[in-house]
Order: sequence, then C-alpha cells, then structure tokens
Amino acid sequence: MACFCEVIGFACLVALLMSFSNKAPYQLKLAIFAIGSGAIVLVCMPFMIFRPKDYRNALIPAWSCRQLCKALGVTMEVRGLENIRKDSGGVVLINHQSCLDLCVLAYLWPVVGRATVVAKREILYLPFFGIGSWMWGTLFINRSRKHDSINALQKESKAINERNCKLLLFPEGTRNSLETLLPFKKGSFHIAVQSQCPIQPVVVSKYWFLNAENKTFRQGHVLIQILPEISAAGYTKDEIDSLIEETHNVMQAEYCKLSQEAKAINSKKRV
Repeated sequence: MACFCEVIGFACLVALLMSFSNKAPYQLKLAIFAIGSGAIVLVCMPFMIFRPKDYRNALIPAWSCRQLCKALGVTMEVRGLENIRKDSGGVVLINHQSCLDLCVLAYLWPVVGRATVVAKREILYLPFFGIGSWMWGTLFINRSRKHDSINALQKESKAINERNCKLLLFPEGTRNSLETLLPFKKGSFHIAVQSQCPIQPVVVSKYWFLNAENKTFRQGHVLIQILPEISAAGYTKDEIDSLIEETHNVMQAEYCKLSQEAKAINSKKRV
C-alpha cells in the first residue's frame, strides 16, 4: 500500500513541476494525468469491495483527482449549486471536450446526489480505472450495438425514479473542442421522456489552456455552470426533437457566455 501511495505522490509532484512550464510536453502531462488517475483508483480499490457498484465509492478518488488536477495547474469552479435537487432523480447532461472531463466529474460527484455515469464500454478495459469505474456504478454501453445500449439505458432509467439517481451523460457523443456544441444524440432524451424526469444541463467552459492540435497544455481555469432543470414532464417520444432543441439552445448560449468569461480569466493567468 505504501508503494502505491508513493506512486500517487510522485505523480502529483511531477505534475506540479510540469504545471510551472507552459512548454512542458503535452503528451507527458496527459500521461501523468492518466497514470495518476489509475494509481488513485488502485489505492482506493480495496475499500470499494465492501459496497460494489455504490456511487459513494467514487468520493475519495474524486477528491484525489481534484488534487491531481490542481497539481497539473488546472483549477475548476462550480457554480449554480442552488439549482440541484439531491432528493430527486434526473438526467444530467454535460458537454464533452477531453479526458480532463474526468476532473469535471470529480467536482460534480460530491454535489449532484446519487450519481451514475454512462460511458463507452472501452473504458472498462483501462488498467485499474475500468474496474474502479465499475465499482462505483458506471453504466457501460456498447455503442456499436445500439439495441443493447438502449436496453441498458432503459433499465437504468427505472433507477431514476425508484432510487432518485442522477444519470450523467455526454449528449454530444464524442469529444468536441470547438466553440459550438455538436448536435445532441437522442438517447439521454429518450430516458428523460420515458421516466418523465427533469434534465439538468451542466455547461463546462472551453478548455482554452488545452490544444490537441498545437500540443499545448498550460495552466488554466475552468468554469462549470449547473443550470436550472428543464422539465420533460408531458413530453412524448414524438416531441423529443423539440426537447433536444430547447436543451441544446440553452446549453449553447451558456457555453458561449461561459467560455468568453473563462477566456478572459485564462488570458490574465498567462500575463
């Protein structure tokens, strides 16, 4: 156990050193983040076996991930906590940008309530992290088999009402670093309509400090805005397109506003 703790400590130390240099290799910082995240889960795994598939298993890894994120020079600020109702279930929709969205989940996990993340099945096969994700109740779907994915989501949608669960999804379906959101997939909206539960939009500002094309990973600040719920009550399957449009418009407007604010903050950091 001491050896694993040393691995985490070393990863955080290297990450901290790398954060002071804007010229630090892009791949190295991402590698530190990936290895550090895996090591964190590995150390915490023995404590998870007593309550498998329980969302509370992710609380300590989430705290550790936030520290690793800070060590890499990335800080995050969560707003709109007053819009969360922990005593009710719902579908939480988040825009998707990069692997650093794991840090966004780490910030959201302690505040949204009984959370469950929906992720692609490939995540399950990541060393250590995949097993840990399963232990805290991640729902893995096979995107190449649409029928199986729909059935899995339909089963989970029952938990929204029965156990007041919050189902966290990325409606764009793939990573997107553009200044406009991609069209939303319909799956999460089918769940909301089927369970007649509210949709909680969560908008994350653009990662101005991270650029995959230029291979740059600087210090930066991220704004996370939890928006008021959008009711799906009364909607039918035939009206899903209307619900998608309403949600996309709300999140796009907030994304533009939040990203401009974050851009100004990050520009000051680099001065």
